[in-house]
Amino acid sequence: MTSDDLPIGRRVARWRVRRSMTQQMLADRLRRSKSWVDKVERGVRALDRYSVIQELADVLRVDPEVLLGEQRPAPAGPPDGVDDVRAALARYDLPQAPTETMEEVRRHVGYAWLTYQHAHYGQLVRVVPGLLDAAQGARSAEVLVQAYRITSSLLVKLGEADLGWLAADRAMAAAGDDRVLAATAAISVAQALRASNRDRLALAATLTAANRILPPTPDPTPYRTDDHEVDEPDRGGAGRGWLAGERAVGGTLLIQAALAAAGCGDARRADELTDRAAGVATNLRGYDDTHRTSFGPVAVDLARVLSAAQRGDADEALHRHSTVVRREAWRRLPAEYRGAYLVDVARAYLQVGDLRGAARALVDADSVAPAEVRCRPLARTVIAEIARADPAPAGVARLATLVGLTR
Repeated sequence: MTSDDLPIGRRVARWRVRRSMTQQMLADRLRRSKSWVDKVERGVRALDRYSVIQELADVLRVDPEVLLGEQRPAPAGPPDGVDDVRAALARYDLPQAPTETMEEVRRHVGYAWLTYQHAHYGQLVRVVPGLLDAAQGARSAEVLVQAYRITSSLLVKLGEADLGWLAADRAMAAAGDDRVLAATAAISVAQALRASNRDRLALAATLTAANRILPPTPDPTPYRTDDHEVDEPDRGGAGRGWLAGERAVGGTLLIQAALAAAGCGDARRADELTDRAAGVATNLRGYDDTHRTSFGPVAVDLARVLSAAQRGDADEALHRHSTVVRREAWRRLPAEYRGAYLVDVARAYLQVGDLRGAARALVDADSVAPAEVRCRPLARTVIAEIARADPAPAGVARLATLVGLTR
């Protein structure tokens, strides 16, 4: 068994012996009883307060992360490289000739999407500048929109919402008159605007884009899910098929609109939009997620949780949450999606004063997508609020140490 595999009590005992201290000596310095130290070392008494762990670490002259089994903690905080992304966005001189073939650029884009969905933000921030250069050289609207969307999503994660909005706006410009590309770009616009607390603007942008790409409601007509067209009755001159992938984009826009409405305090409209998204998701029986939306019934259910939390109904949010995370569809979502959602759920737990629930959600998020907790300023704020509590749940102690927070 390595040092990192030892229970925390065993680590305390090891470091006490290394410091040539008896249990009584350690107890005296902590102003506690020898029995308390003995129970801690044997694991009979749990160390469930971060302040106590820090006190032990101070007396034993080690960092708290050593006692917590994190002797070499992963770097915390936003990764370096945002300035390079900013510089890439500031370049307006297009390459005279493509530096990569279209196939190579598409592979580059696909790799970047996978990196994002696995929440490897430190790796992605180093890739993005080259991706933008390659996409601009390719002179393909589709590739350029995807590159800007990836860039926008990453920047929003790293707390650069205004810069993320710039990248999303570039995606909209690159989409031109292509309504599908414009709709996918609008998803990024909405995410950036919501991250900047501009919910009304996000609501307007998403509704406009959704209404362009979705058929009018009500829409009872089933459709195929392999991205092949199916004929529908003529709807005011729009007598043509609708692709499953396009509907997924439209459904995602409705979810973003619902969350924006909740952020505006319009609970009724948020529910209406979520219900409409649920109607879009009902007929999706699996499809090729070309546009990287992760849309489906489970995404709608998660939106209901977040919408309830945003309007202050944390009890309803947590009730729904406990149900949805037990589904198989939840486990099939990308790590980034699940990690980001769990951070939001931690905030809902804080609303009802459930610190242990909040800590548990953060620990779960860290196990699913560590960068969601360790790199995002939003998660750091949640960790800080939990760590200030007295007593602080033990589960958040390791995370507080990793991001450099102390009590």
